[in-house]
Amino acid sequence: MTFAALDIDQDIVEALASKGIAEPFPIQAQTIPLGLTGQDIIGQAKTGTGKTLGFGLPLIQRLGPDPAPGVKALVVVPTRELCIQVAEDLDLAASNRPTKVTAIYGGKAYEDQIEALKDGAQIVVATPGRLIDLNQQRLLDLSHVETIVLDEADKMLDLGFLPDIEKIFAKVPEVRHTMLFSATMPGPIVALARRFMNRPIHIRATDPDEGKTQANIKHVIYRAHSLDKDEVIGRILQAEGRGKTVVFTRTKRAAAKLVEELNDRGFPAVAVHGDLSQEQRERAMAAFRAGKKEILIATDVAARGIDVDDVTHVINHTVPDDPDNYLHRVGRTGRAGKTGIAVTFVDWDDLHKWRLIDKGLEMGVGEPVETYSSSPHLYADLDIPEGTKGRLPGAHAPAVREDGKPRSERQGGERRRTRGGTSEAERREGGADGGRDKSHPRPSGRQSRSEPHVQHHSGPETAGPGSAAVSAEGGDAPAKRRRRRRRRGGAQDAALPPTG
Repeated sequence: MTFAALDIDQDIVEALASKGIAEPFPIQAQTIPLGLTGQDIIGQAKTGTGKTLGFGLPLIQRLGPDPAPGVKALVVVPTRELCIQVAEDLDLAASNRPTKVTAIYGGKAYEDQIEALKDGAQIVVATPGRLIDLNQQRLLDLSHVETIVLDEADKMLDLGFLPDIEKIFAKVPEVRHTMLFSATMPGPIVALARRFMNRPIHIRATDPDEGKTQANIKHVIYRAHSLDKDEVIGRILQAEGRGKTVVFTRTKRAAAKLVEELNDRGFPAVAVHGDLSQEQRERAMAAFRAGKKEILIATDVAARGIDVDDVTHVINHTVPDDPDNYLHRVGRTGRAGKTGIAVTFVDWDDLHKWRLIDKGLEMGVGEPVETYSSSPHLYADLDIPEGTKGRLPGAHAPAVREDGKPRSERQGGERRRTRGGTSEAERREGGADGGRDKSHPRPSGRQSRSEPHVQHHSGPETAGPGSAAVSAEGGDAPAKRRRRRRRRGGAQDAALPPTG
């Protein structure tokens, strides 16, 4: 089977062939002929199976070899990273014709996106928020849209975008060609399809012998200790045949901490999470795709935009919340028919989540095996050379982080806490109360390290009644009452008088 055999125009076939894309995947072979006729389609297939070209090639071809300026086709996606990826794929397919593709998403300046619209872009790939914003400002006209595509519809449901999708459908013509693509089909997505699509054909592309998880992905599940995970990851990253690797964390803070830790250990890692600017996220993804950085640390929000064919390993730093999330994470590897390895760490407190995933996906793994960085089965399972440690030889922590800020005292920017809960940095800055005036002694009888030491005498130098104590910074302040101290011989120091 070839794209030409599916009646795709020769110039599009040649554009794909220039990048080594010659044979369609099953979802493409089934959806392209229907899409070319204008049939509404619900396309369901696991991530990494080529859904983008499944809707993209009919969309481009139906616009014609020389479409008039103005938005004629709209592709709505849930995340910025996916928006960029889909726009790049469509731009490649249309590279031999004057059709213009532009990406519209938040986190970037409006000017370039507005300029692309004014320049007559015919295909817009957009995230819901920025799309609605530009439409409300009357900078993006949707009244002439002929084809609309919802990509990763289940993720849009997860992110709460369904109300925005309904607003978008209200802006486009009622008579249109509609395609919806998704890895899973929860109830609200089925209801959405029934409401806004015209007798759609549901296409589900799976192999007869394939279970709910991809057969070309090896799944390794470990019950791991949180303090040992970084060491285990460092050893996995030295496995035989390990290529590009994606590590998923549950929180932005965990992602920032892990990327710093791996860089300290000598591994070229970058992060993509919500605390980074859009420019930083795009720069990190570009470095990962180009192979300049082999390891990408990501939160789930970025998962749908990681469309890189040569990812060999996915590591779940923490177990996902549900089976669908697990599928979307591990689907970053084993793409385009290649094999992959997915390693998942399960904390003791998250065993119930793993049991739901194991049962829901019919994996049959059962209870995860307790695993440490020194466990012999870790080396055997993942083809790690014997004697491997979690740090590359000669790796030293740099003096500054990648963002130019000085490296923190403890890894990941955490402050070391004392038994009382006060950090060392806070003690240097004046204690846990953050900003106490150093001229006012503390109410406690104990003396803070940050306050100047004042030795009291019971002789004539001691201030008399009614006098004011002079602070170390020169200002007047009430003196502190001190308890009498009993000397070895039984005599007592004179107590300081009460404040007037």
